[in-house]
Amino acid sequence: MTERTLVLIKPDGVKRRLIGEVLSRIERKGLTIAALQLMDVSEDLARRHYAEHEGKPFFDSLLEFITSGPVVAAIVEGPRAIAAFRQLAGGTDPVEKAAPGTIRGDLALVTQDNIVHGSDSPESAAREIALWFPSS
Repeated sequence: MTERTLVLIKPDGVKRRLIGEVLSRIERKGLTIAALQLMDVSEDLARRHYAEHEGKPFFDSLLEFITSGPVVAAIVEGPRAIAAFRQLAGGTDPVEKAAPGTIRGDLALVTQDNIVHGSDSPESAAREIALWFPSS
């Protein structure tokens, strides 16, 4: 069964010119990039995307970071796309939890500036894809 997930290459990944590296890892895994856009993130979109974190101590810095520069948003498809991408991405803490060989384990040092975001469930994927690709 084909599954869809949202993948974001965050401002740090775009700034460091890691777009090609991330996309090629996705494709080498056997996943398909069904839609792709480079965009600036409005504060409204950032707030809606991270709504579950509102009220937490890191919420404002999260908004500031995701709106600090362009982001690549992608719809990625394939069998078990959500789990497959999360495995590729590695743990959210790139030093303590992300294994070598993962995007974060190989390319990131700081938890917030951890290169990528991937949906964590089918429900999150549907909600996030609707936010970032409203016509899909």
